[in-house]
Amino acid sequence: MTNTDPIVLIETAKGKIKCQIFQNDAPVTAANFLDLVNRGFYNGLIFHRYEPGFCLQGGDPDGTGRGGSGKTIPLEVKPHLKHDEAGIMSMARTNDPNSATSQFFFTLGNASFLNMQYAVFGKVIEGLDVMMSLRAGDKMDSVSVLNAVPNA
Repeated sequence: MTNTDPIVLIETAKGKIKCQIFQNDAPVTAANFLDLVNRGFYNGLIFHRYEPGFCLQGGDPDGTGRGGSGKTIPLEVKPHLKHDEAGIMSMARTNDPNSATSQFFFTLGNASFLNMQYAVFGKVIEGLDVMMSLRAGDKMDSVSVLNAVPNA
């Protein structure tokens, strides 16, 4: 996690969330996510899943939890990338470890039981309160990459 990692802005009706994307630590997962962001894939999509104390999930174009971008990526995990606090961004997938596509989730607390099973690729650096207030059905109005870096 370096200060050259890209920052993604997620705008919702409840406020803005800034996320640092771990481009250096999770290059395959980060590249997939950033490509989708740059193509406008997430604009207008909803968070379709909310599990109190566990996760908030979105990125399904169908809004059902079954859709994706049409492309999958291999599981990319590293021991130091952990689901140990609220605001961690990770890729959702099916039972197949190499099935991540466009769906991602934010942890809403410690979910360390997911470590080394799901690809952590970012974290909320601003707007954690906004992220924590979101529920199933809330929309990502726009998702974009900012040129800013943390503490710049």
